[in-house]
Amino acid sequence: MGNKKEQNKKEYEIINVAGTLAKGFLRNPLTAVLGIFLLLMGYMALNTMPREEDPQIAISGGAVIVPMPGATPKEVENIIVKPLERKLREVRGIEHIYGMAMDNVGIVNVMYYIGENREDSNLKLYDKVMQNMDKMPKGVMQPLIKPFDIDIDIPIITVAFYPKVGKDVDEVTLFKLVREVQQHVNAVEHVAKTTLKGARKAQYNIEVDMGKLSAYHLSLGQIMQAVQSVAVDVPDVKGKTNSGKLVIFGVENAIENVEDVGSVIVAQYMGSPIYLRDVAQVTEGIDIQNFQTAAILSKSEHNATLGQERNQITMTIAKLAGTNAVFVAEDVLDVLNEYQDKFEKAGVSYLITRNYGVRADEAVNELMHHLIITIVIIALMLVFALGWRESLIVTFSVPAILAVTLFTAWMTGQTMNRITLFALLLSLGLLVDAAIIVIENIHRHLHSYGVEDKEMDELLIEATDEIGAPTNIATLAIILTMVPMAFVGGMMGSFMKPIPYNVPVALVASLFVAYIFTPYLSLRLLKKPEHKHHDEKHEEKGSK
Repeated sequence: MGNKKEQNKKEYEIINVAGTLAKGFLRNPLTAVLGIFLLLMGYMALNTMPREEDPQIAISGGAVIVPMPGATPKEVENIIVKPLERKLREVRGIEHIYGMAMDNVGIVNVMYYIGENREDSNLKLYDKVMQNMDKMPKGVMQPLIKPFDIDIDIPIITVAFYPKVGKDVDEVTLFKLVREVQQHVNAVEHVAKTTLKGARKAQYNIEVDMGKLSAYHLSLGQIMQAVQSVAVDVPDVKGKTNSGKLVIFGVENAIENVEDVGSVIVAQYMGSPIYLRDVAQVTEGIDIQNFQTAAILSKSEHNATLGQERNQITMTIAKLAGTNAVFVAEDVLDVLNEYQDKFEKAGVSYLITRNYGVRADEAVNELMHHLIITIVIIALMLVFALGWRESLIVTFSVPAILAVTLFTAWMTGQTMNRITLFALLLSLGLLVDAAIIVIENIHRHLHSYGVEDKEMDELLIEATDEIGAPTNIATLAIILTMVPMAFVGGMMGSFMKPIPYNVPVALVASLFVAYIFTPYLSLRLLKKPEHKHHDEKHEEKGSK
């Protein structure tokens, strides 16, 4: 019997990293600190990680616009578009080139492969065009290179401004008020771009009588030049003083009313000036050449029928790449609230027609709500299968693993979006596997024969170490199924990138949490059951 007890007391030999981690952290006082630290880091990442509805994909490209006055589309195609296409093919990373030839201008659009750095791509495009300026034909004007700004072209907020029912607000007054609001919204931190849709501006409308124009032997070009020559409102630099300072005279706009516009001299005929009013009718109004208008229909206050149709101006707000859509949206709404009194006084109201910040925030909160429900379900299942103490240990592993995953995503510059959330939901069912396997093996060891002869530390280390190899292989196999997704190219690869990035991190984190915290918590929450020794049972029978 003595030899058997000595054999049972022989220390278990650790053969796997699972046992090594369990032994190293089992009675380490820093284990509890590590657990609290992980939860705090995860909470911080959850609240500070930029939130947006869709992941922002790096799309780079641009357009090269080459004007050539007087050239036909065929000439533009042969001497501008085709040679430029051949030269741009020399740039590395270009996927598609689209050329267009029109009267007086040629346009070549360039699209780089998805994932190419936008700044580098724009620089390469500019360099290639500038390097070949000497090969441009005579008569060609300076090319215009316009990069694509896909990052800031998708608005996160759209606001519709419209006159209230019963309020007489003309379109010019509405535009001026909205333009003032736009100026303040542009000053909000992380706001990238704002645009106005359906706006009608004030202007002087000149309706030319073509019959009179022909009678005076004039052209529309002469009228345009005459108006442009006096419609400029800029300071005029006259020169330097003896002290070297500039003398700047502010010149008021030469056109101030309808009479001034009509008094513009277009040309001289038979020694007499021809005024604009002689060949055209000048009126003060709005930009009638703008056909892009928008209207709003609202339900009546007393019934469900549609009310009066009112013109509206929609302001779109986009954010900088990688910033939090929730915070940007809240700051924009604060600016709108500051103008509430001014809107009331002017008889103007507004409606938020799109708010991606709210939708992104709701998506994250919905995920956390479902995570809590999932944790409760797992806990209840384990209560009936193993016991409430074992259930409590496994329940801790889910927030700890998610905390590690979120913190890693935050540190690597990722944002919280629908694909990131999908990756977390996808891995949710896999996160507790390792912890359940470890706690189930510990539970089996606690209720096995001969447990009385083992120390609790040795039992926990042995139980964790036993399942280390198969658990590692199973987790690695699942990770390998996700890795190929990281090599998918194009739009789909960039869109789904958070999945192969976050799911493997969550699975690896689940292993470490299971090997470190499950034995640690088991030591403090679980106890060996009180089994009578085999020899004691025989002695009791003998005494009887």
